[in-house]
Amino acid sequence: MRFTLSIFVALTINSAMTWAQPPTVLPQNTVADDVRLGPKKTLNGHFPFKVPENPAQWYGRAEQLRRRVLVATGLWPMPDKSPLEAVVFDKTKRKGFTVEKVYFQSLPGHYVTGLLFRPDGPVENKRPAVLSPHGHGGRMQEYSDAEVEKQIAQGAEHFAKSGKRPKLARCAQLARMGCVCFIFDMLGYADSQQISREVAHRHATVRPEERNSNDDQWVFYSPQADLRLQSIMGLQTWNAIRALDFLAALPDVDPERLAVTGGSGGGTQSILLGAIDDRIKVSFPNGMVSTSMQGGCYCENCNLLRIDTGNVELAALFAPRPQAMTAADDWTRDMMKDGYPQLAWLYAMIGNEADVYCRPMLHFKHNYNYVTRATMYQWMNRHLKLGLDDPVIEQDYEPLTIAETTIWGGDHPAPTNTGIEHEKSVCKWFHDQATEKLVKLNTDNEDATQEFKRTYAGAWQVVFDQGIPEKLSIDEHGKQTRDGTHIRKVVVHDKTRKSEIPTLVVHKSDSKPTTTVIWTTGNGKAALFNKNGTPNAKLKQLLDHNVMVVLPDLLDQGELRNPADTTNNALQRIVDDKRAYSAFTFGYNRTLVAERCADLLGTVAFAKTLGAESVNLLSTDGSSAWATPAAAIAGPNIERAAIDTNAFRFEQVDQYHDANFVPGAVKYGDLPMLLALRAPNALTIMGEKNIPPVVAKAYESTGKSAMLTKQTGDLSPTVFQWLSKP
Repeated sequence: MRFTLSIFVALTINSAMTWAQPPTVLPQNTVADDVRLGPKKTLNGHFPFKVPENPAQWYGRAEQLRRRVLVATGLWPMPDKSPLEAVVFDKTKRKGFTVEKVYFQSLPGHYVTGLLFRPDGPVENKRPAVLSPHGHGGRMQEYSDAEVEKQIAQGAEHFAKSGKRPKLARCAQLARMGCVCFIFDMLGYADSQQISREVAHRHATVRPEERNSNDDQWVFYSPQADLRLQSIMGLQTWNAIRALDFLAALPDVDPERLAVTGGSGGGTQSILLGAIDDRIKVSFPNGMVSTSMQGGCYCENCNLLRIDTGNVELAALFAPRPQAMTAADDWTRDMMKDGYPQLAWLYAMIGNEADVYCRPMLHFKHNYNYVTRATMYQWMNRHLKLGLDDPVIEQDYEPLTIAETTIWGGDHPAPTNTGIEHEKSVCKWFHDQATEKLVKLNTDNEDATQEFKRTYAGAWQVVFDQGIPEKLSIDEHGKQTRDGTHIRKVVVHDKTRKSEIPTLVVHKSDSKPTTTVIWTTGNGKAALFNKNGTPNAKLKQLLDHNVMVVLPDLLDQGELRNPADTTNNALQRIVDDKRAYSAFTFGYNRTLVAERCADLLGTVAFAKTLGAESVNLLSTDGSSAWATPAAAIAGPNIERAAIDTNAFRFEQVDQYHDANFVPGAVKYGDLPMLLALRAPNALTIMGEKNIPPVVAKAYESTGKSAMLTKQTGDLSPTVFQWLSKP
């Protein structure tokens, strides 16, 4: 306990003293021992993979993680796949393989470009195929003559010609091995210029279009895009899915033997694609499977993706399918002792340990060089059942010219829809797709209701990803009684989250309450006391109904705030990266709303230990953003919930600096949908002109319309009376 004997004595006799200020829980000048008051996690943190104890636990965890990837990348629900209208043209021949130019529409008006490598010769049987996202530097990345000589001297490359463009070298060799290989452009590289490289990968400052976006048109990185989980990473993930569609549909490709391999940023794309697309049977995600740095580019980060997870665990979603990688003298250097052993253990538990492999090559810097490619060739030869002699030796070839690798020109002019207007059209397409699919969900029958809940509740579970904790510990910090009011002071510890919740338990000293009411406000527990420390009029009214009132300080409120931080803007304690994109913070840390929701759920768990017949919830004064999801998640654990929304909507948040910023909130129905997910449990709504239709329908579909009521005007005695029922 954190108080001295003198403080303890003062607490035991303070019934004879005058309350000079709202009662506090922690000793003066003490900061809560809460990990969240310290530095936030960044992409350069540590992301260990803790393997579950048994297969059943892993399968449950894997399902949650796949949903997280889909939600975070904006693909939950999955958009409809419009016709690719693929064009394949201008075949170039080299010894053992051919190269053709390709473009198609991953969505209407947005083009994916790339090169298709095929084995030269007649097609006797359908061939395996390898998708190759190239990573940063582009598919045409070229070493200088001096750099190639240096690479050869180090043993990193073997040939002056093919080693000059190593990303094309792997495609050429895979084709000579009998595979069809498609290398497609990342946004802003080579022929993919509808969204520039500066926007997709070097977004250093906020653009005017991000500040001035409106409800009808917006661009990537804007709050409107974030509130709908639209990101460059999401678009590139969608492009990869559509590239796999193109590859799998080719007449000479065996759709049952598809693989993916990419390095660096292409390794990140390989990890995500392997996690969510089970058509891929073999993977070699190089250079990004690591418990250290998770991807430093804007295109490798999106909101919600790596909260309590990381690249190694995301790569584990490919298990038990065969997967290999290398460790180099970069952020992957510790893989052999931190990451790979855990992957090997998982594969041994649910499949075959021999189907995962990490080759240590710490004498090379970050790479996808000749030696790494040789490791990949062996892996593909074995698991795509190519039947070649092992090891496969890469051969040199005559380099492709610029003319032979440039997609746009002549009869194939480059698209004219580019820049800001194209960004807006892409964002609108994703928005329209999601809206159309979500609107179609209904609750007309049991199956429809299940799909409705699976989609909406599944998404919100990713956004808030907390439940009522099972294990808490309580520190007692004294009691005080004055003028017939009894106050117990406690700190609720959630050891899993390493969090603390300073809490007051208040009731009339001569009462034996049968009902507990948790009251959350926008400013914490002090908001319900007068300056002289006595309960204010509203709190007195509720206490007069013979209830026990639990008053928590949630994160960034009252005593759960770092006093060394003198700012009044919650953003300054959340954002820890100066780059102008929300995902560098909220891709790794929960939002303040999500943390407060979790604190409130911890308060529910504590309240249930107090022995009352029921636990109820009252939300007032700007606290609906976290109280509403907590009431939905808690379900029957909160008997009655009275929430004053004050007509709040997440859509009103116009910057991610706002304390109520929640990525994805608008996409998934905003506050009304969270209210609807409270059904069929008792709910009183305040602060709304009318009950939102989606809420009324949700209660009607469960046959519990009587459990939903609306109160008009100020917080009334009627609400207090309703909450006081056991």
